[in-house]
Amino acid sequence: MHRQARLVRQVVAAVQARQELERLGWSEGRNVRIDKVFTRANLDQLQALAKQMVALQPDLIVAHATPIVAALQRETRTIPIVFVNASDPAGSGFIASLARPGGNLTGLQLYEASIVGKWLSMLKEIAPHMTRAAFVANPKVLTYPYFLRAAEPVARSLAIELVLSPIETPADIERVIESFARTPNGGLFLPPNATSTAHRDLIIALAARHRLPAVYAFRFFTVEGGLMSYGIDQVDMFRRAASYVDRILRGANPAELPVQAPTKFETVINLKAAKAIGLTVPPGMLVAADEVIE
Repeated sequence: MHRQARLVRQVVAAVQARQELERLGWSEGRNVRIDKVFTRANLDQLQALAKQMVALQPDLIVAHATPIVAALQRETRTIPIVFVNASDPAGSGFIASLARPGGNLTGLQLYEASIVGKWLSMLKEIAPHMTRAAFVANPKVLTYPYFLRAAEPVARSLAIELVLSPIETPADIERVIESFARTPNGGLFLPPNATSTAHRDLIIALAARHRLPAVYAFRFFTVEGGLMSYGIDQVDMFRRAASYVDRILRGANPAELPVQAPTKFETVINLKAAKAIGLTVPPGMLVAADEVIE
């Protein structure tokens, strides 16, 4: 049921994007053809996938998430690419600057690094006794240092020891979380990362088994049983991306289209998950939440 819930959410985002394109005058089968390619975030296979996409010689590519954007950029510097949900696009080398991208890529940035303050503050608020937070992410993903650099001073200000917990495989995930859980007063901090997204079922299950509070960057983690999340409204992001697709197909230069920042965020709290690990959610957090799962 949880996996279906996320699928429905993704379908809603895709439908909204397509509806926005139709509103802007682009109808599949009439004046546009859309080829859809999906992957389960296997970093080792992304380059081959990007090569296949570029070989189709499309007029434009819409790319979702940082790893696939990086793979596509290595394959083409001419085909326009509109990215959705790419963190630190300038630091990752996708663009020259947010205001003037300067190449064949533009789109919508996922998160600014300062958002880590919100995630860590949520952890501390829901579990005031917490003194340690595992930074669970794959260090091979481009944005790993981006979020880590931002998290370190925030953690110090909250009297939280940030414990680096690098992961690449399911075995890594089990090992680092089980090792971390042996010391009390800990919590899990999961910034956006393709590896944790791909193995979220395992992470959610381990957090519950070891009674560890955890904060996630995407709503679907919480819908699928995680404790809480704060993140972008995916539907809104894809709807806004459609406007850039429209402008580029009509002749606009992606080099001159500024990268947009997210404008809609949502806090989701799973009361069932909180109860299972013995946590009482503070009333203020419940009032501020956009969605509460009971």
